[in-house]
Amino acid sequence: MVEVVTTTIMDLKTQHSEIKKSNGVTRSELENFGNFLTGIDNVFIGDTINCPLKHSFSDNIYVREISIPKGTVLVGKIHKHEHPNFLMSGKVRVVTEETSEVLEGPLSMISSPGTKRALIALTDLVWITIHHNPTNTRDLKEIEKIVIADSYEDYDKFVESKKKVSFKLKNKIIKLLSK
Repeated sequence: MVEVVTTTIMDLKTQHSEIKKSNGVTRSELENFGNFLTGIDNVFIGDTINCPLKHSFSDNIYVREISIPKGTVLVGKIHKHEHPNFLMSGKVRVVTEETSEVLEGPLSMISSPGTKRALIALTDLVWITIHHNPTNTRDLKEIEKIVIADSYEDYDKFVESKKKVSFKLKNKIIKLLSK
């Protein structure tokens, strides 16, 4: 199974002529790959004991640590906000809209808003993400509502709503300052 899925990740770059940036893939290719994986036997979707998670909390901070065994293929979720990532150990091939690259830990990086990744663990690895938790909730479903967009359409709506709020706030400030 891993061989077939590995080949599919590599082929994502060349399957369609709609590639947006060098070595990256389109949103629809990432979505299609996720859908492809759901049709394979022995594929798990969502949290699983196969990739143990550790959740930690601090004031306004949520830390998610995932241990991913060698050969595991994942398609991540769409994150609404910029956030730090740490590949603590291991080696992984990662494909996003921006790039296709092999990463080797330890390393740190910042994920841009709207990022979704497909990856294959080339070795066992540990990956940590850190997210803003403005309500200090420990309810993972609530945190996911804050951090994750269910689809690119939902993400685009989230971005538009932020623009509207920013525009209204800017106009309010201008009115207050002009008095």
